[in-house]
Amino acid sequence: MMSDLRDTVILGSGCAGLTAAIYTARAGLKPLVLEGHEPGGQLSITTLVENFPGFPEGIQGPELIGNMKKQAERFGATFELTHLSKVDLGVYPFRLETGTSEIRAHTLIVASGASARWLGLPSEQALIGHGVSSCATCDGFFFRGKEIAVVGGGDSAMEEALFLTRFATKVTLLHRRDQFRASKIMLERAIAHSQIELRTNAVVDEVLGVEEKEVKGLRLRDAISGGLSELRVSGLFLGIGHEPNAKMLAGQIDLDEEGYILTAGNVLTTRNGVVVPGVFACGDVQDRRYRQAITAAGSGCMAALEAEKFLEARGH
Repeated sequence: MMSDLRDTVILGSGCAGLTAAIYTARAGLKPLVLEGHEPGGQLSITTLVENFPGFPEGIQGPELIGNMKKQAERFGATFELTHLSKVDLGVYPFRLETGTSEIRAHTLIVASGASARWLGLPSEQALIGHGVSSCATCDGFFFRGKEIAVVGGGDSAMEEALFLTRFATKVTLLHRRDQFRASKIMLERAIAHSQIELRTNAVVDEVLGVEEKEVKGLRLRDAISGGLSELRVSGLFLGIGHEPNAKMLAGQIDLDEEGYILTAGNVLTTRNGVVVPGVFACGDVQDRRYRQAITAAGSGCMAALEAEKFLEARGH
């Protein structure tokens, strides 16, 4: 197995990873970016991004990611379209295996992101970015004056639904079970809101509008009777959570109960509450609250600066 020694290796190529790549490359660290199983992260499947500073007319998600990658490459970052099969943080330099090669790293920046949980319907996947979304704060603005639906039964779904009432005329909250698992206060807020309708035992069987390339409605199945009905909406938001891509690091750095990386000092990783020297985390893999492109980019910058300071202190 071939071995490659690097000053900095970055896991992930979304906003956080690419920002970290730009900063570490400009510092002369020649970072290697392992792009992972979702190159570009969630922005790669996002259409118009209107809230990233510097683009008054908005920019397509894939274009923004492409520009950031070119910027990092211009300063000397290299990219590999691969993902890790094994990580060993118990040795230094750290040992990373991709299945075909071994990489040793003096610093590791984990920017592997969090993948949205989807329903898994072909029609849903076909309409992501065309009326189907997993981020209300990202895409809610596009549904001003329209009727939409939110799927989920926990606090995340309630928060999405409440936020979306700022734009939509009506939000139908769909849950496949007969009882919601959200906290009492969040459920009460949703029930009390005049623009929110709650429907239980409702399963989304199909998202309508694939041929038109925009959401036209939902085909719903009653979880008890099996009966079918249609709900006319212009958008579908998934409020069933995200899956942080950090399983490979379980036991080597601290994760919370849902698998997000726990950090100290913004981007410093820990093991049993003690900082792990040389390992940093940024972006959605450690951010369960904001999950925005700009906050991911900001934390990617912080991780890069910390990596540079770590190497400088050790004479690299």
